Parts: sequence; C-alpha cells; structure tokens
Amino acid sequence: MWDTSSRRYGTVMLLSSLLLASYSLDTLDQTQKLANGQTRVSLNGTFELGFFNRTTSTTKWYIGIWYTVSPEIIVWVANHDNPLNDSSSTLSISKGTLVLIDSLQNIIWSTSVNPSMPKMSDPILKILDSGNLVLKDQNRDNILWQSFDYPSNTFLPGMKIGKDLTTGFEWNITSWKSRNDPSKGNYCYKMDTLGQPELVLWDGERIKFKTGAWVGPRFSGLPEMATYENMLNFKLFSTSKEVIYSIEADKSMRLSRIVLNETGVLQRIMWDHDQKNWYVYWFWPNDMCDSYAKCGPFGTCNSNEAPICKCLPGFSPKSPKEWTMRNNLGGCERETPLNCQGNSYGFKSVKSVKLPDTENATVDASISIMECKRRCSINCSCLAYSLLDISGGGSGCIMWGYEYDLIDIKYIEGGQDLYLKLDKSYLDATGKRKIQVLIGIMVPTTVMLLVLLTVHCIRLRRRKIKTGYPDLGKEKSNYKESGSLHDTELPMFDLETVKAATANFSDANKLGQGGFGIVYKGVLSGGEEIAVKRLSKGSSQGLNEFKNEVMLIAKLQHRNLVRLLGCCIHDSERILIYEFMPNKSLDFFIFDKVRREVLSWTMRLEIVAGISRGILYLHQDSRFNIIHRDLKAANILLDKEMTPKVSDFGIARLFKREQNEMDTGRVVGTRGYMSPEYAMEGKISVKSDVYSFGVLLLEIISGKRNQGNHNLIAYAWQLWQAGRIIQLADEAIDNAGSVASDIVRFIHVGLLCVQECADDRPTMSTVLSMLSNEGMSLPEPKKPVLSTKITPESSSSPIELTLTCIEGR
Repeated sequence: MWDTSSRRYGTVMLLSSLLLASYSLDTLDQTQKLANGQTRVSLNGTFELGFFNRTTSTTKWYIGIWYTVSPEIIVWVANHDNPLNDSSSTLSISKGTLVLIDSLQNIIWSTSVNPSMPKMSDPILKILDSGNLVLKDQNRDNILWQSFDYPSNTFLPGMKIGKDLTTGFEWNITSWKSRNDPSKGNYCYKMDTLGQPELVLWDGERIKFKTGAWVGPRFSGLPEMATYENMLNFKLFSTSKEVIYSIEADKSMRLSRIVLNETGVLQRIMWDHDQKNWYVYWFWPNDMCDSYAKCGPFGTCNSNEAPICKCLPGFSPKSPKEWTMRNNLGGCERETPLNCQGNSYGFKSVKSVKLPDTENATVDASISIMECKRRCSINCSCLAYSLLDISGGGSGCIMWGYEYDLIDIKYIEGGQDLYLKLDKSYLDATGKRKIQVLIGIMVPTTVMLLVLLTVHCIRLRRRKIKTGYPDLGKEKSNYKESGSLHDTELPMFDLETVKAATANFSDANKLGQGGFGIVYKGVLSGGEEIAVKRLSKGSSQGLNEFKNEVMLIAKLQHRNLVRLLGCCIHDSERILIYEFMPNKSLDFFIFDKVRREVLSWTMRLEIVAGISRGILYLHQDSRFNIIHRDLKAANILLDKEMTPKVSDFGIARLFKREQNEMDTGRVVGTRGYMSPEYAMEGKISVKSDVYSFGVLLLEIISGKRNQGNHNLIAYAWQLWQAGRIIQLADEAIDNAGSVASDIVRFIHVGLLCVQECADDRPTMSTVLSMLSNEGMSLPEPKKPVLSTKITPESSSSPIELTLTCIEGR
C-alpha cells in the first residue's frame, strides 16, 4: 500500500513539475523578470521572445520576437525608436503594464493600458504559437494588450490591417529604417477606407502602390490571390465601426510571412523545410504598372506592351508631345464630349483590368449589375460602373462620378470588366469600322477556308490517312508522355505557303543557322513578316527539339517570350514559324564595337528587366514550370522597339512546382552559360537558368563575351575583390559616371547569380526585386567557379555531353 501510494505521489509531483516547466517556457508572470540572455518560447516551438542586438558593432538592444529556426528573422520589435544602450535591462509586469527598464531603472518602453478593460488580478505575459505576445489574465481570456495590435515590418497570419472608425486607431505595418536598424522607416502599408476598402503602400506622403478595391474574394489589382485559395484564406470585415483585413493560413503555411522591407517592397516569404532556408514567393510592386497612377487620368497601363501607357477607348493624350517622350502623368482627355441630353450615349466594356481608384466612387452592395447599369445610364454625372463583388455570379455596384478622374487602371490577366460611358457618335463610328474590317477579313478568309478544306479532303481520300497528321505516323508513340501535336491547337501552315513566303528557302532570306537548322525570313501573302525555322533533314536532335518546342512554347504567352505562330509538317519537312524580330538577337549588338553604341544605359536596363520578367514567367507564372537550359545572348531576340524576347525552347524542360532539381543523363547547352552543377553533374533546376542569366547580365553591362580565352566571370570577380568593379562597365555607355551606383548594383546582382552553390543564388523573383529597388540591401557574393573546362573547343556553339556513372564492383 505504502509503495503504491508513494509511486502515485511521485507521478503527481512529476506531472506538476512538467506542467510548471512548460508553463515557464512560454510565460512570464508578475513575480518574474526577463533579463538579457533569457527567452520565452511558444508552446509549439515556433517563436521566441527575448533581447536582440542587430549587429555586434553596436550597443543598441531591443526586445523582439523571432523564429526559433531562424533567429536572425525578427518578426516584431517593442522599442523600435528607443533602443537600450546596455545589456543590463529587464522586461517585467508592473501594475498590469508591461515595462522595459534599463540598468538605471528608466522606463524605456511600456504597453498602453486600455481603460475600458477590467483590472486583472493575476496578469501574465504569454507568447502564443501564432507569434502573438499577449498580456492577459491568468485565469480568464481577457487580453489587456497584444503585440498583434502593434505590428512592425512583418504581417503574420492572424494579424490584421485596418482601421477603427470610431477611435481612429489603425493597424498597419511599417518598414525598418535599414536592414540593421529597426527604427521606423519611410514606408507604410495601411488600409484606405474611403470608397471601397483597399490596401495602400505609402512612401512618406506619396502613394507608391494600391491593391485595387476589395471585390469579394480578393483585391481587384491582385488576381493572383486566387492561386493561394488552398493555402490562405483572405478576409475583409467592413462595418460602420471598423474595416479589417486579415489572413488565415493552412498549417503547412505556418512559417510564412509578409515583409515590408526597407526599400518599400512587399514580399511574401516562405520557409523551405527541406533546404532550411527562406525564399521569396511573390513581391509587390513587381512591374512598372504597379506604380500608382502611372499613366495619369483616363490612362491604362499594360506591362506586356510597349509603350506601356495607352488611353481608354474614346480618349487621347492631353499632351501628345509629352506622351511621345513617355511622360504619361498628364493622362488623357475625352475625344468626344458626352451629351447628357436624351439617349446620346452608351457603354463600352474595358476588359480584364484593375479597377480605377474608388476613393471617390459610390458603392451599393444591395443591387444587381443590371440595376447598376440603369442607374449609371440615367445619372448624367456617372462616368463608369463595375461589379462590386465578383463571387458567385457577381453582385453589387461601383459607380465613378463625372467630377473625378478614372485613375490607376492596369491591364492584368484575370482582371474584371469596367463599363465606360461614351458618346454614341464615337460608339457608332467604332462599330462601323469593326464591321468594315470584319467583312474585309471574312470574305477572303471564307473562300480560303473552302479551298483549303477541299484540298485537305482530296489529300485524305488519296492517302487513306488514319491519323490527323499523316506525316507523324511513325513518331506518334514518341508523344505519349507530353501529349500529341493535335493537343497544341497550333495553326498548321501549308508547305507551299512557307515556300512562297521564303522564295523557296532562298539564301538571300537566310537569317542564321544553329544546331536545329537554318532560319529564314519570310513574308506571307498578307504582308506579315515571319521567321521560318527549318529542321535539318536527318537530324535526330533537331527532331527532338522540334517536338519539345511545339509542345512547350505553343501554350506560352508573354510579352518577353518569342511567339510561335504555327508549324508545317510535310513528308520529311519539319518547320516552325515565329513572329519576325527585325533587330535580330542581343549578341548582334552587345558584342559589336559599333552597334553596341546604340545601347544606352536606359535601353540596357529595359532589356535586362524584360529578360528577367520572361524567365520569371517560365519559372513561376506560366501554365507550366519550365527550365530553359540555354539562356544566352544569341537566344534573346529584339523586336522593332528593342523589346527582348526569350527564344529557342528546343532543350527546355518541364519540372514540378515542388521539385527542387532533376538529373539529366545528357548535358546540352552552350559553354560559358552553363552552371557548374549542370555542366559537371547533369543537375538542373531553376537556379541553372539564374546562373545563365547572371552571365548574360554581366555581358550586357560589360559588352564582353564570357567565351573563348576571356573568362568574364573571373575578370568581374577580380575587379570586385579589388574594389574596382565599375571598370567592368562598357565604355560605350554614355554618362556612365552618373549611373555608377546602378551599374555597380547590376554587376553585384550578376555576381550573386553566378555563385558556385545553387542554393546561394537568388530566385528570379528575388533577382527582379534586387534589380528594380535601388535601396535594397544586397548580400555579399561568394566566390564563383572561375573556370569550368568542359571541352577544349572555343566556339560558342551548343555542346552535348553524356555523363557516365562508374560504380565499383
């Protein structure tokens, strides 16, 4: 009996000890003080509270919260602007208030007390699994104060951004002053409650970016929010007392945060559990059209076109001269004034846009879109209308008044329709032009279709073909993995048409030649210029490239990717037809002493930005995730406006979103652009393309080729180590001294991209952020591989290696 009771007593004491131990891990009561060197950790071990010192060279100390797996990532700071000057400080609870006291017993920081809250008999401080630090009653759920009400530069799941309309209190996030200085910086992300609620990024007193109005499941200007629906739940609560935006995360997204960095860029950053590091999932602003009111009143912005600014239908530039100089801030004005008398106007839909700023718009959630149109029709001062909530079948109404400008409109994939009121005379004239054009197209097209259909039927009857494309008969089995050419919906060109366009593949029309075959310039009967890529007969590698290119690029659409118009398959002929690029390829300019004089620094900036956007689309935003594998200057084509377009997808590879890397038994690419892990081990990943982009970036800035006897990377690293990196800049760049800081930053990014270890290289989304944000702090690059000898050849032609694994017996 005695032994049993003793064991029971011992068990109770052990459990009590464990409970007390777990209690003390995440809690501070009013009898305790938290000193420098001591911490409290949330129950699930994710977050830690304690003192931190951002750099060893300073004596400034702060109270903050960080991730236990990554202590350098601070998610909340108490004493932003009041650092402690020594390490002999304590955090404690005094009279229901949390206080931070220095070694001289001065109160450096304390929590504000809500007078409406009841007095607490036994207050405790507790760090929760969400990262929220709460001052609460030990025996009840009453919370006197919480850190989530006072965010720093980080927005965690469970936090909120918004405004208390009764008291004026705001929940927002504010940037740090610098990477190592957590005092409040110049950027603030907060809720705009005028009109339909939207989030606004402020740069001091200037609006930098707006998300667009809340339209039910998301903000109007951020359709990509829909892609997170399985991971994140976005909510906006709007009442007469408060407007609050919050995010609830799936458990798999526990280590995920939104950061407003010191350069004014919002980033969603995720933790990679396998690689044990952080990566940027997306960032805003991410293109030129994200800048608030980029194209002025009644202007629209489209980052996939050049120039990016156009006027709304029925409007033209206020100052054509300024628009020619690409100064678009003055915006546009109506071509035909609205006549409010009678039925003299109608509506035209402007499709797939971020809705105009709603600050002065009228909102009614109770009516249908048809009633919205009726009200706008009879209201002389109504300029435009749109749906308020796009959920389900859509409901509610937003109307913009005539006394205010329509501003901050951006074309976006997945945007919504804006119905613009225009004078009927303009609409009638536009309608007549459309009919004339349609008739002009339909008549010859109909005749041509009948002729082609007749010819096709005759051919089928003669050949007794079983398959839709007879010439693919023997190779049909090769398409099992990725689908057949039938599925690409790619237009098929007749061989005679291609021959006529190229003067029967005349040498006079020859544009160039590569491993695939010869490329010719062609002109179709309608006058459209094309580039014709003809597979060399008997080339098995060319056939693989042909199939790969048809299957991949046919489904890709982006301003910075070359457009595949169609293909031609006839007997042994395999031909691809592309849009024609009159300015040839990038290497035609940057490696020529005369032609590179054309490339001003501004033009080089735009070319680099375009290439990086194209690669980012391949890696992250396209229907497929694609590794290009052969990024080089010769594969960057330039249109008539010098807009860069990534081309040649013959050796590109698909990969899964969750896949970090893949092994290839066959190494194909171009010497000088291949990453070391790909060249030597056959391992490819998105970081392989990042390496190639880094080489390309250094070439664009320097005008020097990373080929032959000149190792550009080694030369750049030598200059970097000597502190003379500006010497790498091309002498052809005008006024290089005035843009020296930009040149150094771009070279810095290039060196980060060509680091030896793939894990050290940034992703393309991070690269784009680094390039577009002047004040962004960049890490020091690590030493690249200065020489990777793959083959003794010094040419820049594509190479192929077969890797053989030798195993011991």
